[in-house]
Amino acid sequence: MATNTWEYGWQWRAACRGEDSSLFFAPAHPEGKEERETRERRAKAICSGCPVRMECLEYALRIHEHHGIWGGLTELERRRVLRDQERRLRAVP
Repeated sequence: MATNTWEYGWQWRAACRGEDSSLFFAPAHPEGKEERETRERRAKAICSGCPVRMECLEYALRIHEHHGIWGGLTELERRRVLRDQERRLRAVP
């Protein structure tokens, strides 16, 4: 169901708001390593100055977002964070 408001509101203050979403999400066609690295670097530069970077990252981790750059981290980087969190939780007696 579409809505005119977002659940959290932090999205309205995001540095990426109004930017080309293709910076943050892989294209539908095969992307070369250099092209991907350049795109990700540009997206992460936007994220680095974002006032809601942590809220964005926490949201992506909480919903297990599988696509795009959120909170300055790629899909693979977020998977590593989640894996490390799970390991820490299992290690707690």
